[in-house]
Amino acid sequence: MNYELLTTENAPVKMWTKGVPVEADARQQLINTAKMPFIFKHIAVMPDVHLGKGSTIGSVIPTKG
Repeated sequence: MNYELLTTENAPVKMWTKGVPVEADARQQLINTAKMPFIFKHIAVMPDVHLGKGSTIGSVIPTKG
């Protein structure tokens, strides 16, 4: 597997961040977002990930509908 997998009650978070430090606050923001009921399949996280206002920078957040 080329990514780290974080599991939540709703959607998983696939993180392509091997060898890259990820801020604890950004990781928590991703987990919180993945718990939302409108997330479609999974959240994808790129190596440039960092904490953002409202959503995590360097992530792809697909939604239902």
